[in-house]
Amino acid sequence: MALTRRRLLAGMAAGASRAAAQERSANGPKPRTTPAVCLYSRALVKVPYDELGDVLRSLGVDGCDLSVEPGGHVTPEDVSPGVMRAIEAITGVGLDVFVVSTACTSLQDPTIRTIAGFAGEMGVPLFRAGRWEYGPNPEARLAEVQRDISGLAALARAAGMTVVLQNVAGENVGEALWDFNLLIRGMEPRTVGYDFDIGYATAEGGVGGWSVALRMVLPRLRMVSVRDFAWSKDSAGKWHPAPCPLGEGMVNWGELFAALARVRFAGPISIQVDYQPKDEIAAVRQSVAFVRKHLSAAYGTG
Repeated sequence: MALTRRRLLAGMAAGASRAAAQERSANGPKPRTTPAVCLYSRALVKVPYDELGDVLRSLGVDGCDLSVEPGGHVTPEDVSPGVMRAIEAITGVGLDVFVVSTACTSLQDPTIRTIAGFAGEMGVPLFRAGRWEYGPNPEARLAEVQRDISGLAALARAAGMTVVLQNVAGENVGEALWDFNLLIRGMEPRTVGYDFDIGYATAEGGVGGWSVALRMVLPRLRMVSVRDFAWSKDSAGKWHPAPCPLGEGMVNWGELFAALARVRFAGPISIQVDYQPKDEIAAVRQSVAFVRKHLSAAYGTG
């Protein structure tokens, strides 16, 4: 078969693509046998991102869930070159960036291609999508969300990443995970996965419902977010979930970590601090110690 100019260029392009994929893989987090403990960086949003690496290292985490969203460490106005500089500041001190968390829900967002491009090239394996509200017509909304997720999956594939969907409590698509499960059933697991949020799952599913949801998402589980809450009644007599420190609320932590250990889950565990502590640094240290204690007990690493 003659080697035409077109074939030559196609072969060069394919080789360059393989080399780029190998370089991204080399730059990313190393394979693990137990979960990495990381912090959703919005808990330390007062810390400039060029100082974030040193602060995270002092807190004893393995890495970061980097907030790239309005009000986060990297805002939409600063995506380029903010994403690259923030990742470099963290990896430069020997930590990993396991995920970039965004508010993006479709390819219509003007920042998502830039975020995925930088993050993918720098070896970040996951980007978390934003939330989709149901709106007045839930059935029509589900069709729209499926198209959005399909587009994000295509972008993730091109960037060598996985888009993860979080079960956000409230009137949001996927709050109980069954909707997401149906929407992504035909999509590639390597391009679309889950961020299972145990606090939200407990608030929506109750004492037993969260464990059913976890079993359903395990084949696509890529990360776990940890937060806690307690039911509280407001001045109008309405009940609502009030955020609290890990271990002081409704979440069954022993069962969660035991379930993760049974399947040898080794993805990142992202600590969320969504209550208002008097001392943010002390609150993060307490959360890190809490997660490591449960990991040690469940995985036998103590």
